Amino acid sequence: MAEELMTSAALSGIATSSTHGEDSPYFAGWKAHDEDPYDPVSNPSGVIQMGLAENQVSFDLLEEYLEQHPEAYSWGGGSSSFKEDALFQDYHGLKIFRKAMASFMEQIRGGRAKFDPDRIVLTAGATAANELLTFILADPGDA
Repeated sequence: MAEELMTSAALSGIATSSTHGEDSPYFAGWKAHDEDPYDPVSNPSGVIQMGLAENQVSFDLLEEYLEQHPEAYSWGGGSSSFKEDALFQDYHGLKIFRKAMASFMEQIRGGRAKFDPDRIVLTAGATAANELLTFILADPGDA
């Protein structure tokens, strides 16, 4: 019966969309920024990206530190890899962390369950997880 409920559960238009969410207002903002990014000197009337919580102000300091202390990080690849990973380009979470999480969950289940890291999505907290689930399960106007 539980399996029957799972297969009959409806997903939202966003979750079933073949556009992977690119038609959402969030991505419309990204597109506007990509087409006309703000620059204080060359484009002061451009679009400021406000939909992203990343601080790039101290990258130079962090990159210099990581060049001098490679033991401070374990994902390898040097400071250029750090910058790429720090911007968190993969919306599902860092692959190495998802693999570690899958391994940990298998371990605490005593090896009775296997977890595919490619089917794990990490969030920045419970609020983000709740929002993500809402977008996946509900369409605008659903109550």
